[in-house]
Amino acid sequence: MTAVLRPRFTQAEYLAAERAAERRSEYVNGEILLMTGASYAHSETVGGLLTALRVRLKGSACRAVSQDLRTRVDATGLYTYPDVVIVCGEPKFSDAHHDTLTNPTAIFEVLSPSTESWDRGGKFQHYQRIASLQEYVLVTQDAPRVERFRRDGVRWSYERFDGLDALLNLESPVLQLPLAEIYEGLEFSGVAEPSPPPRS
Repeated sequence: MTAVLRPRFTQAEYLAAERAAERRSEYVNGEILLMTGASYAHSETVGGLLTALRVRLKGSACRAVSQDLRTRVDATGLYTYPDVVIVCGEPKFSDAHHDTLTNPTAIFEVLSPSTESWDRGGKFQHYQRIASLQEYVLVTQDAPRVERFRRDGVRWSYERFDGLDALLNLESPVLQLPLAEIYEGLEFSGVAEPSPPPRS
């Protein structure tokens, strides 16, 4: 039986193709992975999160940007599109196109069934190599639940926030975000089982 080898691409080849493409793709270890469409709940959760963050960051040195901005992990070569990114201070980009951020302060991923294991595992391992990153936040789309990982020296601390009455506490930047605002307009038929933190 002959193994079928996937084609490998350089970062330059990926960027050239991505900038001309109509659909977004991630670049992981030489492979280009096409991103799938989002559900209604996913899109609404991202929108609520971005709106709530922008209101609280107005006038500060930090900005929240949407999933349309690509992020690169310099240490590993990963190119990806986080759902929401906070960048504090001057944004840094990988080249003169200014479409690939390299210094996020906080990254938010809204979990989907098809990507949750990657967001919790391999992608988080990549993100931990970003020197500027201080917090990584996972947002469940089918229940009011948010998980926050905070850099603490060489380790990452973990805290979970459950229920629409809960407040997500961030330190980079310092702010409190009501889960009710993130999930505004969404209804939940039941509460999903809690997810365990990934192994670091």
